[in-house]
Amino acid sequence: MRIPSPVAKRRPRIEIIPLIDIVFFLLATFVMVSLSMVKNQGIAVRLPTAATGTAQERRVVVAISVAEDGSLYLEKELMTMEALGAHLRRLKAEDDRLQVFIHGDERAPFGHAIRVLDEVRRVGITDVSIQTRPPQEPQAP
Repeated sequence: MRIPSPVAKRRPRIEIIPLIDIVFFLLATFVMVSLSMVKNQGIAVRLPTAATGTAQERRVVVAISVAEDGSLYLEKELMTMEALGAHLRRLKAEDDRLQVFIHGDERAPFGHAIRVLDEVRRVGITDVSIQTRPPQEPQAP
C-alpha cells in the first residue's frame, strides 16, 4: 500500500524567461563591443591637430606611420624608404584604387613626412590623405 506524501509532487520546470533575458543581454553586449572596435592599422602616434580636417571614405587603405624619432612603419611593420616603395608598388599592382593614409607624429621631423609623401606619389598613388585630429575645445572653468 502506498502512503501519499503530504507534500504534493511538482514536476521540475526550466524557467525560460530569465534564460532569454541573459541571451539577449549577451547578444547586445557583443554587438556593442564589435561595433566599437576600430581597426587601427598604424602605430600609435600623436597626430597633429587641424581645424579644417574632414573625414575620408575608407576603401582599400594602407597606413604609413612616421614616428617621433623619424622611423617609418607600413601597417605597423618597421621598414626603410626603399622597402616602402617596393611594398607600395606591389600593393598598387594588386589594387589600382589604393588609398594611403599618412599618420605622422606631430613631433616628427617634417622632412620625413614629405619624403614619404614623395615616395607614395612616385609609385603613382594619387589618393593620399594626411591623418590629423580635430582641435580640442577649450574647457570652461
